Amino acid sequence: MALIAKRYDTGQPVRIEISGERIASVTPAFAASREDHLPYVAPGFFDLQINGYGGVWFSDPHLTEDAVLKVLRQYQTHGVTRLCPTVITTSLESICAGLSAIRRACEREVWANQMVAGCHVEGPFISAEDGPRGAHPREHVRACDWKELEAWQAASGNRVCLVTLASEAVGAEEFIHRATLNGITIALGHSAATTDQIAAAVRAGARLSTHLGNGAHPMMPRHPNLLWDQLGESRLAASLITDGHHIPASFVRSVIRAKGPRECVITCDASGLAGCPPGPYETQGQVFEVLSNGKIVVGGQRTLLAGSAQTTEHCVSTCVKLAGVSLGTACDMAGDNPARILRRERIALSAGNRADLVLFHHHAGENPRLEIVQTILAGQPTQ
Repeated sequence: MALIAKRYDTGQPVRIEISGERIASVTPAFAASREDHLPYVAPGFFDLQINGYGGVWFSDPHLTEDAVLKVLRQYQTHGVTRLCPTVITTSLESICAGLSAIRRACEREVWANQMVAGCHVEGPFISAEDGPRGAHPREHVRACDWKELEAWQAASGNRVCLVTLASEAVGAEEFIHRATLNGITIALGHSAATTDQIAAAVRAGARLSTHLGNGAHPMMPRHPNLLWDQLGESRLAASLITDGHHIPASFVRSVIRAKGPRECVITCDASGLAGCPPGPYETQGQVFEVLSNGKIVVGGQRTLLAGSAQTTEHCVSTCVKLAGVSLGTACDMAGDNPARILRRERIALSAGNRADLVLFHHHAGENPRLEIVQTILAGQPTQ
């Protein structure tokens, strides 16, 4: 299999030869191929925080492997070749049910196992306070518990690779240390932590801030506060929801400039309601609403967000607009950076790399977007 496209990082036309699951060669294309109609080609997107799609939630206690596979197929159309299905704060039984369905889907289909880089459990060891808790149900917030993580791993087939918790959660420091020794990345989020609590979590091994700028009190001291504490901590990378709703352009720019693009990760944090038409929806006793402007909110108000309605490629193009970074930089923030931070196989446009690729047209302007042309997973076209 061969394809001709423009490199995402240089814009130069190249011919990519694929043999089996791997890139066999990448060579300059003929000058005649230097046409504006050529799509860009980039390593496939890797989103480390996706909660579901089309009304399906990975934390649904009744989740089936068929539903998991359907969601994974949907994200292929958005240029995603790897992701971390994310299970949010709920009962132990529901978390394990979701993780078990993901495991069964991966065991059933090779392509699903290639796509699922690991599972992300966001909570339940988070702040119980309004604001930092976000849309996570208070009744299921609890203290850190290593035996619970062992139950998650048993259900998932040892696929849990990322856990988001609050630095101030009871037992957090010991839990972080033990998880880190066991190869699990710990992210800090949904928190009202103090400076000392954040410092202790980082010393214990925390590596990432989950959707920095969200999952916090809407009002806080100008300094110190947990945003500054995490922004100034060089050992913490930062994930950002660059959907155009969760954080303003000034914040996106500030984080990228403070951390450097290499330590920033684009995530869509897509809700299970992503892809659903506007209107109210009830999920596990909670009411959410998809608004016509693209936001998803907790029912009955308009400011408390409940995940995103946008998908990864939208967040890549929006990051280019919000932060003024190059297309290549934004693609790496949604591909190479999460792979490196989670210690997963890194993919580049060079021989020997796994052929996880996305081809797209980039439409800039006031309403930027990436138009996905084709997604290739381990050498196989998915559309």
